[in-house]
Amino acid sequence: MSLLTELHAEIERCKNCELARHRTRVVPGEGPENAKLLFIGEAPGHHEDQTGRPFVGQAGQYLDQLIGMIGYKRSQVFIANVIKCRPPDNRDPMPGEIMACGKWLERQLDLIKPRVIVTLGAFAARTLLGSKAPISALRGRFHEYRGTRLMPTFHPAYV
Repeated sequence: MSLLTELHAEIERCKNCELARHRTRVVPGEGPENAKLLFIGEAPGHHEDQTGRPFVGQAGQYLDQLIGMIGYKRSQVFIANVIKCRPPDNRDPMPGEIMACGKWLERQLDLIKPRVIVTLGAFAARTLLGSKAPISALRGRFHEYRGTRLMPTFHPAYV
């Protein structure tokens, strides 16, 4: 069993915040442990909560097209979210939930060691960069996050 598989099993047992009580499935993320490109969204939505997989709804279909446009297949990249459980009514994650889930994302990044992180939407970009700037001010240029190049972009659902 790989370290990433072990981590995902640990994430599935997590009860560190109230979201664990309301979830159907945990959505730890998916992709190869050696992915060079890692996409990070905000939180699972309805379809993700049902399947346990990130970005499987309409926004996920568009993300798959975008991944293809840059010469990759979904199976070659890692896709995760800041929060691993769906917030009720698709509300924004609360600060305590972000804190509770933050360690999981950090451990994923430590194991995968991507060359580039792409944040999908304002929430993920602001959370990782610790910024209040609008996505329009952050996107289009690289930032640094924990020693890795980070490119903020619009969320596929917005586009």
